[in-house]
Amino acid sequence: MTSGQRHGALLVVGDVVTDVVARHVGPLRAGTDTAAVIRTLPGGAGANVACWAAHAGCADVRLLGRVGADAAEWHERELAAAGVRARLVVDPEAATGTVICLVDTGAAAERTFLTDSGASLRLEPADWSEELLDGVARLHLSGYLLFRESSRALAERALAAARARGVPVSLDPASAGFLVELGVDRFLAFAEGLDVLLPSRDEACLLTGLPDPADAAAKLSQLVPLVVAKAGADGALVARSGTVAARVPAASAIPRDTTGAGDAFTGAFLAALVAGAAPEDAAALGCRAGAEAVGRVGGRPPCPGSDE
Repeated sequence: MTSGQRHGALLVVGDVVTDVVARHVGPLRAGTDTAAVIRTLPGGAGANVACWAAHAGCADVRLLGRVGADAAEWHERELAAAGVRARLVVDPEAATGTVICLVDTGAAAERTFLTDSGASLRLEPADWSEELLDGVARLHLSGYLLFRESSRALAERALAAARARGVPVSLDPASAGFLVELGVDRFLAFAEGLDVLLPSRDEACLLTGLPDPADAAAKLSQLVPLVVAKAGADGALVARSGTVAARVPAASAIPRDTTGAGDAFTGAFLAALVAGAAPEDAAALGCRAGAEAVGRVGGRPPCPGSDE
């Protein structure tokens, strides 16, 4: 990486949604009430990654996303407060995407998502502009873009434009459930053009058909030059050229809500790469960010100047 790239921007293209986080005690009880603490928060995997990258010290973080008119101003304010320069396309028809996050308040703080993508995946090639890459050191694509035809076409256009300029491109697969719907072969065909792939442990195993995350990460690194598999409490695996190069331990954490932990890892990891860090060191910073994220409710870091 050149010194110019170290001082360049990180551009994230991805989803911006409204999260409704319901932290419930014990299992959900069908047909009756389950007590919960409910909060409405800004979210979206792409937006979360951008915010965590800014939180990790990346001085110039940009975001391209699509929202509905119902919540456009609120999301713009929240992103600006987090230090992200956002270009939000306001969809003339669809409302802002909404995700209901059901979070078990047990020890693992495991979460289940109910997703209405709304405007977030209605990004289309016309929303792309070549000027978005001006001054950009790295481009990151949210994997959610691949799960709808129009946003997948945008992702393909952005990837081609970045490769033409020599800008490295990373992608987080985003959802094992949606990967099954898309098809592994279609995803891997897109991944051939990437420089960095950041799957979760489950996604890596799904994409390769291998049960062991280390074997899966190693196999994926034969397709994508750098693969960093996120393994939650087991840390992360860094793989290159068909071999696991490093096993990075997780940072200690007391989970409250695991929503956005992977996004936090990705944001901090990419911020470190932009600053010139080696992938192994960047992964360690990603693990620290993930630990910080699970101790918070919602998928975003605290805003600068807040007393959280």
